[in-house]
Amino acid sequence: MAELVGNLLVAQSGGPTAVINSSLAGVIQEAGRHECIEEIYGGANGILGILDEQFIDINEEKARTIQGLKYTPAAALGTCRYKLDFKKKPDQAAKDMERLFEVFQAHNIRYFFYIGGNDSQDTSHKNS
Repeated sequence: MAELVGNLLVAQSGGPTAVINSSLAGVIQEAGRHECIEEIYGGANGILGILDEQFIDINEEKARTIQGLKYTPAAALGTCRYKLDFKKKPDQAAKDMERLFEVFQAHNIRYFFYIGGNDSQDTSHKNS
C-alpha cells in the first residue's frame, strides 16, 4: 500500500487528564519518524479550533518541550467539549463535518489524531 504524503493534525478534547499530554508527545514523536508526514499541526481547543482553522505549527517546537509534555498534566493544545451530534443536532453536525473536510483539504491533512475520552473517539470515528 502506498504511503499518504501530507500533513498530520492532532488535537485534544474533553477533560484534561494526567496522560492527555503524554499521548500528544507520543503522536508527535512518532510522526517525526515518518518521511511521508510533511508538517505536524496542533488544533487549538479541540474540534472547535480545527473548524476555525486555529492551528499551532508543532514543527517549530523544540524536542525538549515535546519530551516535557510526558510529565505535564493538563491539555497543552487546549480542549473543548463540543460534540458532533447527528442525533440531536443533525443539521449542525452535517455542516460541521463538511467544514471539517474543507479544512483538511485546504491544509493537506492526511493524518488526524484526536486525543480524549469517549466523545472524542466518537468524533474520530465519524471522520474515518
